[in-house]
Amino acid sequence: MRPSAAARTAAVLAAAAVTAGLGGGLGTGAVRAAEAPAACAVPADTEIAEVQGTGGASPVAGRIVRVEGIVTADYQRSDQLRGFFVQDPTPDDDPRTSDGIFVYSTRDVDVRDRVLVTGEAVEYHGLTELSPVSAVDVCGTGRAIAPDNVRLPLEDGATLERFEGVLLRLRGEMAASETYDLGRYGEITVAAGGRLFQPTDGHDDSARAANEARRLLVDDASNVQNPDTIPYTSDGRVVRLGDVTEGLTGVLSYGFDSYRLQPTRTPHFERANPRPDAPEPVGGDVRVASFNTLNWFTTLDRRGADTAAERDRQLAKLVAALKGLDADVVGLMEVENDGGTALRVLVDALNEAVGADRYARVEHPYPGTDEIKVAFVYDRTAVTPVGAPRSARDEVFDRPPLAQAFRPAAGGGESFTAIVNHFKSKGCGGASGPDADQGDGQGCYNDRRVKQATAIARMAKGAANPLVLGDLNAYTSEDPVEVLEDAGLVGQTPRFVDDEDRYSYVYMGLSGELDHMLAGPALSRRVTGATIWHINSDEPRFLDYNTEFNPAEFYKPDAFRSSDHDPVLIGLDLR
Repeated sequence: MRPSAAARTAAVLAAAAVTAGLGGGLGTGAVRAAEAPAACAVPADTEIAEVQGTGGASPVAGRIVRVEGIVTADYQRSDQLRGFFVQDPTPDDDPRTSDGIFVYSTRDVDVRDRVLVTGEAVEYHGLTELSPVSAVDVCGTGRAIAPDNVRLPLEDGATLERFEGVLLRLRGEMAASETYDLGRYGEITVAAGGRLFQPTDGHDDSARAANEARRLLVDDASNVQNPDTIPYTSDGRVVRLGDVTEGLTGVLSYGFDSYRLQPTRTPHFERANPRPDAPEPVGGDVRVASFNTLNWFTTLDRRGADTAAERDRQLAKLVAALKGLDADVVGLMEVENDGGTALRVLVDALNEAVGADRYARVEHPYPGTDEIKVAFVYDRTAVTPVGAPRSARDEVFDRPPLAQAFRPAAGGGESFTAIVNHFKSKGCGGASGPDADQGDGQGCYNDRRVKQATAIARMAKGAANPLVLGDLNAYTSEDPVEVLEDAGLVGQTPRFVDDEDRYSYVYMGLSGELDHMLAGPALSRRVTGATIWHINSDEPRFLDYNTEFNPAEFYKPDAFRSSDHDPVLIGLDLR
């Protein structure tokens, strides 16, 4: 049977008296015990587990309580959480209740201090805490709380609520799965068992519930935006998705709709996913790539760069990526629809970088009215356009496709017809009726994308050796891709890319393939290889060309984080 609150407080006083009587000078705990013996005599009236309760909200919310425990984590600075965590060293026998709690107070405490805290029990955006606090009485130093060893996913359908406010150690390797807000808020998402994949991308064990059970957000114990020091960037190395850490230790908190671990020991990530300096070899005598440029605009302060300096930085990164791809034909997405200026500037810069007039562009005959368009860049020493570029005036397209036939430049060989696309996005702005989110994991405007895929299938059927490529805004097992496959087109990355590497985009911590290469049956037999060059989706966004919020020391005019999509590359044997 657990001792009463009064009995435990008496034990605290006895321990404090012993600590205060030690010879050879007083430690911090002894000094504090001597300062407030009277206050320490006022026992706790509520156990922390009673404040937490068995559900998501405190059963005593709004009540003034006095709790007792050991300080496990101290985040009191003005640039931190302005409080500390306290945990009961003698937990109750109910596994549904937590024995830790956050105290919103800047009263000076140290880890291992034994404290009695008086304050109001409240729910602050889902976190049970004490605030405001009227008294924090330090009553000596207790034995350090040992972290609870936890492995994700939790067993038997348990939730993290039972560990709110508790010091934890995560067992096993945890892989970085999302770094989108690392530079902005100091947050990183990790996952047990490796990378998390989109449930609709055709990967094994990627159901939504299973993903949620394996993931955990790791915070920096601060609500400060744009921290001066970005976590996990020491020694000139930046964490990449797929890098792993072991022994993650910290207190589990909650905020902004997510459980989040506030580390008490700085995590170290091992490089399990090295940067690829070049794409994997794909063979063939003609190489074709697909690349979303992330709003390459020469017009400032629109969808791309806001300043001339940002535009130059973006251009340098795009050129580095295109040069590294070394493809003979590149289908581009998200190029400014400005009559050709942005595309010309990009090709001119690419030619300057390679030191020759190698690359030319294919202008769109009917680019539509969207701010962005698709386009082709090709190596005139490797391929020659056959006939005029074509498009479609079907009203289903927000951004009309672009079709262009090519043949090897050096005599002989089969021609092929590349059709570059950028289907309607999954965003829900203005979506209604069949375009609204149907709850099947495919997002909004799936019906529109299906109609776009149907129109592209018709276009491909009338083309010689069709190759459908681009950002389809649909994952591999979603309806639009299946429409194209049902029309006889063959996806190339599933043929050549290992399942764990088959992704080109990361959204909300889930990796998936939005960028595709699908070839007609005859052309598919001539494909010698395919790869996805992971230079963008695995990299934190503070490495991109933007100057706002991005520390200057991280920018490099290289291919990494030149976009938010990874380029896809295939080889063709056309001779």
